[in-house]
Amino acid sequence: LYLDRPMTDIDGLCEGRLLQTGHRYDGIDSFEDVDRVLVLDDSVNSGAAMTETKERLDEEDLPFELEYAAVFISQRGHNFVDYWGEVVTLPRVFEWNLMHHPIVTSSCFDLEGVLCRDPTPEEDDGGADYREYIRTVEPRIIPSERIGWIVTTRAERYRPETEQWLADHDIEYDELVMAGAGDVSGRGDDSAHVAFKADVYSSTDATLFVESDERLAGKLAERAKRPVYCFETNEMVRPGFVAETFTRGSRYIERFATNPAKFVSTAGTYVASQGYNRLSIAAKRYRK
Repeated sequence: LYLDRPMTDIDGLCEGRLLQTGHRYDGIDSFEDVDRVLVLDDSVNSGAAMTETKERLDEEDLPFELEYAAVFISQRGHNFVDYWGEVVTLPRVFEWNLMHHPIVTSSCFDLEGVLCRDPTPEEDDGGADYREYIRTVEPRIIPSERIGWIVTTRAERYRPETEQWLADHDIEYDELVMAGAGDVSGRGDDSAHVAFKADVYSSTDATLFVESDERLAGKLAERAKRPVYCFETNEMVRPGFVAETFTRGSRYIERFATNPAKFVSTAGTYVASQGYNRLSIAAKRYRK
């Protein structure tokens, strides 16, 4: 749109149909003058979707040249496109697919501020108004994947209402972790909130924590020494490099100790694959 080029989707390309344009558009309005088409995807990982698209378009025997591109590709993604913007190594997740990505199943999710809005000061009374809020608040997001752990500083006494609300809105999860029997864990106290969530995060094998509050996200990442996605600002907050390297190294040592043969085999395959793909990408860029 910015370049004022005609656009369509794959179905439109096969049917000879362009997307509707505004009245200011003064360019091509049919395929009669089209010689070259760029088929663009946001990302390519295994190449399955792009391969399927290529096979479909090959069957159409279209009367113009087709080239393929993606904004982001994995190390092997260059095998499926002619152009790309950036190589992003695995594991990866994008802001537009986080709530529909398998990483959700190995993540901890904050409840208030993520799955639903925060209560107002009037609702946040720890009594009847708060229970009414829990029962009636509308969801903000409903992930399409099953959540690993929902971690909330709501007190345990609100579990029946919370579980019912999650069931009512078809939010699937493996475990709901709530604060103790007292009032919501340190309500208004950042240190208590961070300590509670970090302890839960560290006790699991979760790879990500989705936190609502920007103020808490950085503290949580540093304390747990694991990445935290801040829902409020839409950014990934990572712990200090040294701490993160130490944590990753500890995990590798643990995996090696558990199954040395499998670890060596997997590591060797990974290193060989990365080396081959890096050389292939460099060669393609050189030829261009």
